[in-house]
Amino acid sequence: MLEEVERWLDRRSWSVADRPLERILAAKRNTRVSVVLPALNEEATVGDIVSVIRRELMSEAVPLVDELVVIDSGSTDRTAEVAATAGARVVARDAVLPRIPALPGKGEVLWRSLMVTSGDVVCFVDADLRDFSADFVTGIVGPLLTDPDVDFVKAMYDRPFGDTPGQGGRVTELVARPLLNLHWPQLAGFVQPLGGEYAARRSLLERLPFPVGYGVELGLLVDALHTVGLDALAQVDVGVRKHRHQDGQALGRMAAAIYRTAQLRLSRGHLVRPRLTQFERGEKGFEPRTHAVDTEERPPMIEIAEYARRRVA
Repeated sequence: MLEEVERWLDRRSWSVADRPLERILAAKRNTRVSVVLPALNEEATVGDIVSVIRRELMSEAVPLVDELVVIDSGSTDRTAEVAATAGARVVARDAVLPRIPALPGKGEVLWRSLMVTSGDVVCFVDADLRDFSADFVTGIVGPLLTDPDVDFVKAMYDRPFGDTPGQGGRVTELVARPLLNLHWPQLAGFVQPLGGEYAARRSLLERLPFPVGYGVELGLLVDALHTVGLDALAQVDVGVRKHRHQDGQALGRMAAAIYRTAQLRLSRGHLVRPRLTQFERGEKGFEPRTHAVDTEERPPMIEIAEYARRRVA
């Protein structure tokens, strides 16, 4: 590990307990905090997450979060209804920037969320978390409110796989961590580089391009490094993250999108064939299934005319 990274780990890696809620609230002052949950068919978990945030971070006694928005990216279950009943403002992905046809993918939802939120600090939380704790929000928002030199904060945590501790994050260990260590060694200190819980200043997010799919976390992390430097990035230990795990083939598609995101940042070149072929056993033996690899990226939001007009207004 680079000496620079070892120093960064000492200076910019914290525990949620390092910043008591009272200290965070005292430092908030006039800073607005928005929490965004990207959601697709998460009726089983989104309501509990919204309820915890509303109850513990949006009360008169604890007014930390000013805005809680669920961006529904075309759910076919009761995600939108459950989220709204629990107290979130629910916005349909396709209703945001309707002149730009929406593409499938998590990064697309996060990018569009900048248009429908107003917080100076924007906090992203995945909507499939189980046993959700408000620490996921206070942990990553805290450094941004108490330290003006910090611009981007990722959560770190244990990720159990079923009943086995520490075995989650397979794409992180097999794809993302090797890529970061080899090509962006300054980022080798991040425990969960692909984690979906992170917060940043709007002034940074609006200047970054957003890969529309699974590559969004790696892309934002790498681009934030190049935009504001390592010392403006941080991570906070928030405990244990429990969520729904995907099957091996879904992870393969995720890995391909992440590799594509890295490849694009390494060379700004083009893949000869941005496709991934996988195999499933069928009636006649193994049958190929070919999937497109996410290749689209949205430009920095500050370049979008509608967003620019809103800033002037």
